Amino acid sequence: MDLKEAMAKNLRRIRHAQKLTQEELADRAGLSLRYIGAIERADVSASVTVLGQIADALRVDPGELVKRSG
Repeated sequence: MDLKEAMAKNLRRIRHAQKLTQEELADRAGLSLRYIGAIERADVSASVTVLGQIADALRVDPGELVKRSG
């Protein structure tokens, strides 16, 4: 699993655990809904700046978003 796929999976998991919609997350992170969706589908690679914005919006360490599972 590459980092783009790991981030997509982790972002979706964390967002669902926090009961946030993509729209709510996009608003908190100052990003577009379409961009959040594209990241969750692993269609695009997020920059480190965007990674930080999303991590701040979710109140998690940025490393949690790119952590590879097992």
